[in-house]
Amino acid sequence: MLFQRRRARAGARARVVAERTVDRADERLPVSSAGTLLRKAFPEHWSFLLGEIALYGFVVLLLTGVWLTLFFEPSMTEVVYDGSYEPLLGLSMSEAYRSTVDIGFEVRGGLLIRQLHHWAALVFLSAIGVHLLRVFFTGAFRRPREANWLIGVTLFALALVEGFAGYSLPDDLLSGTGLRIAQGIMLSIPVVGTYVSMFVFGGEYPGEDIVPRLYPVHILLVPGLLLALVTLHLILVFHLKHTQWAGPGRTERNAVGKPMFPQFVTNSTGLFFMVFGVLTLLAAVAQINPIWAYGPYRPDVVSFGSQPDWYVGFLEGSLRLMPPFETTVWGHTVMWNVLVPAVLLPGALFAVLYAYPFFERWVTGDDEEHHLCDRPRDKPVRTGLGVGAVCFYGVLLLAGGNDILAHVFDVSINLLTWVFRVALVVLPPIALMVTKRVCLALRERERERLEEGVETGQLRQTLAGGYVETREPLGPDERHVLRSRREPEPAPIAPGGEGPRVERLRAALSEWYYGDRVDVEDARWEESASPPGELER
Repeated sequence: MLFQRRRARAGARARVVAERTVDRADERLPVSSAGTLLRKAFPEHWSFLLGEIALYGFVVLLLTGVWLTLFFEPSMTEVVYDGSYEPLLGLSMSEAYRSTVDIGFEVRGGLLIRQLHHWAALVFLSAIGVHLLRVFFTGAFRRPREANWLIGVTLFALALVEGFAGYSLPDDLLSGTGLRIAQGIMLSIPVVGTYVSMFVFGGEYPGEDIVPRLYPVHILLVPGLLLALVTLHLILVFHLKHTQWAGPGRTERNAVGKPMFPQFVTNSTGLFFMVFGVLTLLAAVAQINPIWAYGPYRPDVVSFGSQPDWYVGFLEGSLRLMPPFETTVWGHTVMWNVLVPAVLLPGALFAVLYAYPFFERWVTGDDEEHHLCDRPRDKPVRTGLGVGAVCFYGVLLLAGGNDILAHVFDVSINLLTWVFRVALVVLPPIALMVTKRVCLALRERERERLEEGVETGQLRQTLAGGYVETREPLGPDERHVLRSRREPEPAPIAPGGEGPRVERLRAALSEWYYGDRVDVEDARWEESASPPGELER
């Protein structure tokens, strides 16, 4: 009994101390609100993991990048190689190239970490790109998430810059060729191109300053911006309700899913280790960027089959497809064959990405908040535009390797170039039209299934002696999804075609967006409870 009383008194004192500690901490920190945050609901779907893969690829990049900075020498000072890789013995090279080779052959585990860093960069950019496509096709960029869409596009642009800067640091023959192309792009800018090139390279190409200048950009400036924008992106994701797919119990006013702690945290931690493990496996068994095989950079040498990483391959393709065209104005030559594909085209592409959410809102007149994801088939025009853009990018990417394709398939490179030129103009609109028709056909099929039921494959004989196939109604979940879609009406056209030109243009675009449609019956369902084991917020 004495022992039990002492234990009870000790427990009471511990509770009092804990309460005082929490109260004092809550006066200074948001301790009480942390419990609500930890119970935040996160909807579950495989497509939502794409953003997490990008995040964890970025974490791997930071970890391996910090390690690599301990051994890399960002200097273009000429040295003579005397290391353990015999084919390079006695060759003159920069300290940047020499240190990169030494990381692979002299530092224990150095080659694994360098290849892990390179593979993580490719996965990071790929995940961002596919994540942006998921957001676009599902309409997750609409109000109130326009700011997060702008942040995502900016992250993708910064990731491209970061990847190109890191790709150029080793000063090998392949990356030097890429820098030479970049310098040509700078020179194509009218009036100021020469000054831009001199500023970046510190003098005439190749100069002595490009690697020392790219180094702080790669390890400090751009990573700092990326880290700040990723943090802001995650804050907005927490502040706004997470998007979710339509289903019983899911509306525009709630979020249904697993709580952040412990379920979501546990799953997300497992995904991080899976990403880390897959990247490590790739780094161990799949060779990438073997700079020792390319050799040090020399301005008078270009390696055969020089191909950049995929994320800048579309720029290479646009340069190869542009016909030779230049104009001389007041003694200044404008190189359209470089300026248009390498400066104006990327600028236009990113301008379209930034502007699209506001353009669609203007066309559709949709100012409501949206927290349910669109199925791509439910927005045929938007889906068609996205598929057309992917085809446009794919043609440019393939064109960036037209010399390799011509060599492998033994076809004329000139013929292949013209095929890509025609495909660049013809394929995107064809892809748009075909995609739109496929989406409408899928919607028509769903309306039939909703109205007539699902075929069972069983036949029954009628009184007249014929045979008909029996049907059964759709399940409640699928019926809920199909009936929850409400397509807006096209903007009205002024009588007689009168009115301001801007309004007539908006009405025409709205008719193009919503004129071809397959409507199902209006949503008339009863809100059901959340599935067992899930949270509703």
